[in-house]
Amino acid sequence: MKKKIAILFGGQSTEHEVSRVSAASVLKNIDQAKYEIYPIGITKDGKWFGYNGKIENIENGLWEKDEKQKTPNGQNILFNKEVEVVFPVMHGLYGEDGTIQGLCKLLNIPFVGPGVLSSALCMDKVYTKYVLENFGIKQAEYVVVNKFDYNKNKDKFIKGIEEHLGYAVFIKPSNSGSSVGITKAHNREELIKGLEEALKYDRKILVEKAINAREVEVAVLGNDEPKAAVPGEIIPAKEFYDYEAKYQNEASKLLIPAAFNEEGLERIKKLAIDIYKMLDCQGMSRVDFLVDKDTEEVYLNEINTLPGFTSISMYPKLWQASGKEYSKLIDELIELAVDRGNE
Repeated sequence: MKKKIAILFGGQSTEHEVSRVSAASVLKNIDQAKYEIYPIGITKDGKWFGYNGKIENIENGLWEKDEKQKTPNGQNILFNKEVEVVFPVMHGLYGEDGTIQGLCKLLNIPFVGPGVLSSALCMDKVYTKYVLENFGIKQAEYVVVNKFDYNKNKDKFIKGIEEHLGYAVFIKPSNSGSSVGITKAHNREELIKGLEEALKYDRKILVEKAINAREVEVAVLGNDEPKAAVPGEIIPAKEFYDYEAKYQNEASKLLIPAAFNEEGLERIKKLAIDIYKMLDCQGMSRVDFLVDKDTEEVYLNEINTLPGFTSISMYPKLWQASGKEYSKLIDELIELAVDRGNE
């Protein structure tokens, strides 16, 4: 019998559109002969619908207007336990932060990707730093800005950042992905503007000292014995790999494998697996690094527990370069979810 798989897409985060494109790619590549598929779309205002229409309509957003193919109360597909595994192809808040994972745990339905704690921890860039500092993982110097405290004394925070980090710095919402809300500041004016921009997306902001670095990403797959794919390197079309450079500017390049010797590649793979285990990840994650162009020191950038699955996304591309085709990758992720559920 076919295994029943729910594919969740959309959601209420700033990465709603990216999620739709990722889900369309999964639906195009999943083995329809092996699985009975239940696509479930979540709108930006949190409404759930089952959807049986064209995959293209998921990708371009027209699925919400396709009344003939929509079924109301899509969450009932989960609540009535019609499915055996959930694949939440959702990025950012309310999808990658432990909320969907907690729902699946309550319903006792296996799901693809890390569990509640590791999902929530990795989603929050600040707390990821706090935890990994205790393991001695190298990270860029940083300052944390809380919205309430910042609004009480903006000058204090601005001067503190300048004294502790200098320029240039990156300003990031602590809980956001796809580089949404991230800016780079080279002076005080840009710093203030960047903080105001980031505070639109989160009440907690991470300000990091900029490193003259190469951006390297590693796809990790597995539960108790995770494996890493060949590392890849980002050659951004702009000064840094922001949302536009990731998804809209075709001048951005992916170099697979990254330009290191064999020893360097293995060192980065091992570090990615170590961090994956430190944060208790299971199923999959993409571990992103910054490699100093002058010293070749490797710094953790961030961990994505539900990385992009679009046709141009690094995670499936890295596994493809390592000999694992997209459809087989999906199979393995589902198997890992079932194995963990059986525990």
